[in-house]
Amino acid sequence: MTGMAEGRVVVITGAGQGLGRAHALAFAAEGAKVVVNDLGVGIDGTPGADSPAGRVVDEIREAGGEALAHRGDIATSEGAVSLIDTALEAYGRLDTLVNNAGFLRDRMLVNLDEDDWDAVLRVHLKGHFLPLKHAAAHWRAEAKAGRSPTARIVNTSSGAGLLGSVGQGNYSAAKAGIVGLTLAAAAELGRYGVQVNAIAPAARTRMTERTFAETMAAPDTGFDAMAPENVSPLVVWLGCGASAGVTGRVFEVEGGRITVMEGWRPGPSADKGTRWNPAEAGETALKLLADAEVPRAVYGAR
Repeated sequence: MTGMAEGRVVVITGAGQGLGRAHALAFAAEGAKVVVNDLGVGIDGTPGADSPAGRVVDEIREAGGEALAHRGDIATSEGAVSLIDTALEAYGRLDTLVNNAGFLRDRMLVNLDEDDWDAVLRVHLKGHFLPLKHAAAHWRAEAKAGRSPTARIVNTSSGAGLLGSVGQGNYSAAKAGIVGLTLAAAAELGRYGVQVNAIAPAARTRMTERTFAETMAAPDTGFDAMAPENVSPLVVWLGCGASAGVTGRVFEVEGGRITVMEGWRPGPSADKGTRWNPAEAGETALKLLADAEVPRAVYGAR
């Protein structure tokens, strides 16, 4: 290991299993002190009986690293404040926030209950916003006091947020919202020494094992492209000082591949100089679409 994260204090939400656990172990291996947040709930957000955060802390300590567990609900102001305060009180500083917590309640839109919509938006989107808000408030205070932070936030979106995913309207909307939040935060917080980026990972987790079981299955031999540990090296780099100057970006990460996603950009355009009538607008739209790039397919579309 390179010691890239030596001396940094890193907070990771949803770090008891899957991607979050892999990130926590990777940061610790590079010298970071890690606050492992996990509420210990099931794949659908219902309460669990064990403490996955504690198990990850034990793994880190057994390997010679420093870590502690936080079991608060980061989709509440109280839980988010407690998370940031835990890092500051235990280690005296905060350098990196990795927002990763989430769960699924998949339904086709016509069968999607309001509660399932609210629950997924709450954990994924609000659960990104609140820790980000309170971490940013700390870093703003540090910057105003003349202690310029080298602060990093890594958010977790998804291919579903970039392209949409059949049967995951709530999840797709939440993950698209995280991209928008990332772009706004990067623009607002740069003056305080905070860089904000997002990843859209493809990896084997509790969520993807059920939804994409065949694709996510581990191979008997050779490179395991869906291992969550494949995603963590980029997250560690984005979460450290080595990534200076990189902000407001979204990266797809899968196996050994890293892709910079380029988002919405203006395509073919026409300007009449005055108002269109409906027939003209439709005719023009069809001509523009004929010259436009064909969008990538929504996940699960047939």
